[in-house]
Amino acid sequence: MTRMRGAALLLVLWIVLLLAALVGGYALNARIESLQGHGLARALQARQSARAGVEYVVWRLLDPDPARRWPVDGRRQRVQLSGVPVEVSVRDVTGLIDLNAASVTLLRDFFVALGEPPGRAARLAGAVVDYRDPDSLTQPGGGGEDADYAAAGLAWGAKDAPFEQVSELQQVLGMTPALYARAAPHLTVYSGQALPDARVADSLVRRVLGLPDLPAAPAAQAVLTGSGTYSIDSQVRLTDGRRAHLRLVIRLGGNGLPGSTYTPLHWQEDGEWQ
Repeated sequence: MTRMRGAALLLVLWIVLLLAALVGGYALNARIESLQGHGLARALQARQSARAGVEYVVWRLLDPDPARRWPVDGRRQRVQLSGVPVEVSVRDVTGLIDLNAASVTLLRDFFVALGEPPGRAARLAGAVVDYRDPDSLTQPGGGGEDADYAAAGLAWGAKDAPFEQVSELQQVLGMTPALYARAAPHLTVYSGQALPDARVADSLVRRVLGLPDLPAAPAAQAVLTGSGTYSIDSQVRLTDGRRAHLRLVIRLGGNGLPGSTYTPLHWQEDGEWQ
């Protein structure tokens, strides 16, 4: 009898341990799902806050009162949107270097300003022009046509047509990821101007143009009007470290959709957890 009671007690203990393990596993799984759901919700909040920053900038660009209109010279400003701090800036694309319109000399000086040796800068500038022009003649200072791409072991050649996106610069012979990362913020394919507008250019582009950096002007003296095509940067960092970064190029004006106030020409979004 005592032996049967001991066996029954042991069985009950095993059942209790099994139930405890099941409950613990369920609680752990529920906790993980809760954390995942919270993380997704916070990521969504960061992304939507960055998107709200873009909409806020557009609203300010369209404000009929110049005193409230957003400056288009790239100055960074911090705004609170529904309690979330958003850092935004907007620059008229005419202040950027146009990959399709810039001369080989301007491109060479640009690459030198980014830290490239003069000889390599000249070859890169020639390769950019060779990539976009329709002929098969290499630039006098060096460049890159189909034969040069083949000799470098690349599966593609010169496009022989205008750049459609700044990201195509990565395909140009001699371009490296590090150099592209430094160059891209100063470039556009939407201005159509051979020379950037110095009034809305950043300090590096002004240096390429042989001009001194502009002193920091108060908001009241900022450039408030522009071409209507703008590069917007909107960044969000939440208190838990969740980040969202939105870069886009827009053209003010409706795009056929009801209530639209701008047309997106380029859209790039990234975010990270750290």
